[in-house]
Amino acid sequence: MRLDGHDPAAIAEAADLLAAGALVAFPTETVYGLGARADDDAAVEKIYAAKGRPADHPLIVHVVDAAAAARWAAPWTALAARLADAFWPGPVTLIVPRSPALGTTAAGGHPTIGLRCPAHPVAGALLAAAAERGVAGVAAPSANRFGRVSPTLAAHVESEFDGAIPVLDGGACDVGIESAIVDCTRDRPVLLRPGIVSAAEIEAAAGMPLMEIDADAPRASGTLASHYAPRATVRLMATPTLRTALEVLGQTPLRLAVYSRTLPLDLAPSVRHRRMPAGARQAAHELFSVMRELDAEGAHLIWVEEPPPDPAWDGVRDRLRRAAAT
Repeated sequence: MRLDGHDPAAIAEAADLLAAGALVAFPTETVYGLGARADDDAAVEKIYAAKGRPADHPLIVHVVDAAAAARWAAPWTALAARLADAFWPGPVTLIVPRSPALGTTAAGGHPTIGLRCPAHPVAGALLAAAAERGVAGVAAPSANRFGRVSPTLAAHVESEFDGAIPVLDGGACDVGIESAIVDCTRDRPVLLRPGIVSAAEIEAAAGMPLMEIDADAPRASGTLASHYAPRATVRLMATPTLRTALEVLGQTPLRLAVYSRTLPLDLAPSVRHRRMPAGARQAAHELFSVMRELDAEGAHLIWVEEPPPDPAWDGVRDRLRRAAAT
């Protein structure tokens, strides 16, 4: 069932479903999320079951504002407050110590929890309507099977779950890759997953440099070595390596697709080529959609040109490396 995310009646219907413990997919500025009320462990268990997600892999709880986020924290740290003030609503998730009274299942049983206030107007309206119905927050990982490519259109969600889950249609997601995740449980922030918001921007808002990830870092969503993978095998290649591979390829019987910025050469007719945008934000916006399209076209292999070393590309590079780690 697809609901019009711009229709107040559809927002109310989706909020009623969440309040009753049902699943609802909805758009954020990053990707579409698969939502359940986070204060109901039985409802959250439906997310894990639908995705095939390990029960100890934590989810992100979406909240209407920082005041709602503070309910989930013990405590809501000064660092988290600074970053929320700087980036919310927006594509940054903050990891804080969890209140023992809330979110055990949403947190995967861990003592910390990830919180985010999304910037998408449909998500904001849904969270506000759900809060009016007593829903403290909505747990919402990406609305796809575990480890697969995240959805950036309502149609992606429908194909992923065969139309079995109601989805609020808010159009294409603007950012296109998941939020940056920042550990705020210690004196200094740790960037656990890069996103479209840069490390330099996070450091400026925090007023201090980032720490490196260490053994004490909390578990966070979307940080497994292998993730975000299409059905096709992805190979991430430096530009010279990709150029050489294409030069010696010849007339390949393989169902090969190439996603690159600076190429192609004169490719074999059997090779499907997609041009990667020159800008990081544009590449992030289309990345998952392109992976899905190449899958749908029957590619068996996807060769991707390594993004440039510019920190603006860190989020795209992270998703591609995880997609290629399968």
